[in-house]
Amino acid sequence: MSNQIGHRIKLARKREGLSLRSLAANMNQIVSAQAIGKYERGEMVPGSQVLLALCDALDVTLNYLLAPKNTRIGSIDFRKHSRTSAKEKARVEAEVIHFAERCLELEEILGEASADWDRPYPFQELSSAEEAEQLANDVRDTWRLGTNPIPDVTELLEEKGLKVRVLALPTNVSGLTCIVSRDGSPDVPVIVVNKNHSLERRRLTLVHELAHRLLRIPGDEKATERAANRFAGSFLINREHLVGLIGRPRRAFGSREILTLKKIYRVSAAAMWYRIMQVGYVTKSQYEYGCRTFASGWRGKVEPEELERARGTLELPASFERKCHAALAEGMISLVKAAELLDKPVEQVERDLKGL
Repeated sequence: MSNQIGHRIKLARKREGLSLRSLAANMNQIVSAQAIGKYERGEMVPGSQVLLALCDALDVTLNYLLAPKNTRIGSIDFRKHSRTSAKEKARVEAEVIHFAERCLELEEILGEASADWDRPYPFQELSSAEEAEQLANDVRDTWRLGTNPIPDVTELLEEKGLKVRVLALPTNVSGLTCIVSRDGSPDVPVIVVNKNHSLERRRLTLVHELAHRLLRIPGDEKATERAANRFAGSFLINREHLVGLIGRPRRAFGSREILTLKKIYRVSAAAMWYRIMQVGYVTKSQYEYGCRTFASGWRGKVEPEELERARGTLELPASFERKCHAALAEGMISLVKAAELLDKPVEQVERDLKGL
C-alpha cells in the first residue's frame, strides 16, 4: 500500500508541476521535502494529518491517494522538439494518467466494460509513405465515412473508443499518443493535442496520432512520420472529393480559392496548399513558388482566417463529460463524486446540472 500511495503522491505532484520543496512549502512545512521524497519512494507512510494536507496541496481527494489500482503509462510517443523539458513531459504524463483513471472509474460505475477501440484496420508495416494514402482510404471505407469532409474529428475518434484529451502543452509539442494500463482493466489508448494550437492544426494532429496507432515503416522513424502525415492529409482531404471540387486540370491557384477550400475541409491553409500539390494539380516547383509568394506566411503561428475565434473552444472531447452528467442526473453518482470525476468545483457542477 505504501508504494502505491507514494506513486500517487508523485503523480499528483508532477501534474501540478511542483518540486518536492515547493510541495512542502504549499503544505506549510508540516513535513519536509525530504520526508515527501521518502513517501514517494515507499520508505515512509504518511499519517492521516499529512495525507489530508497532501490532498489540499495537490488538489486531489483522499480516495485518489488511497486508490488500490496501479495505473501506468506506456508506449508514449512525444513527437517533440528537443527543448521540451523532462518536467514538462512528466506533467503531461501525469495529467494523461489522471484523465484515463477517471474515464475508467466512470465506466465501472456505469457498468460499461472497457473494450479495445474500434480498430478499423490491422496494424500495417508500410514500405513507403505513399502507401499511407491507400490505408487512409481503407480506414474511411471500414468506418463507412464516404469521401465527404469530416465535420468533427474529435467526436469521430471518441465514437470509435479512443480517449481524446485537449491540454495546454508546451508550444513545440503538437500532440502525443500513448497507452494507459491499469491493473484489472483493459489498456486505454489516449490521444492528446495542444489546446494552444489552432483547430485546423489540432484536427491534423489527431489524425496524425491515429496513424501512429495503425502504421509504421520499420527502422525508419522519419519515414514513419512522413507516412503519418500522408495518412492525415489523405484522411481529411479525400483525393476523390477534392478532384470533384476543383474539377479540370489547373495551371495556377490563388490564395482566396485555397482559403475557401481550407474552410470546407477544416484544415490549415498550408496543409490545403500542400494537398493540392500532392494530388497532382501543381508541380513541386509551382508549390514552392506559392510558398514563397502568396502562401509565405501560412506556416507561422497565425493561421489565416482561423476557424476558432478563441483557441480551444471548438471540437472538444464531450463523451466523458456527457456520461458523467448522465450518471449524476440518474442518481448513479453524487454531486461530490461528479465534481471529483469532472475535476470541477461542486458549485459549478451543480449549476450545470440545473442549467443556471
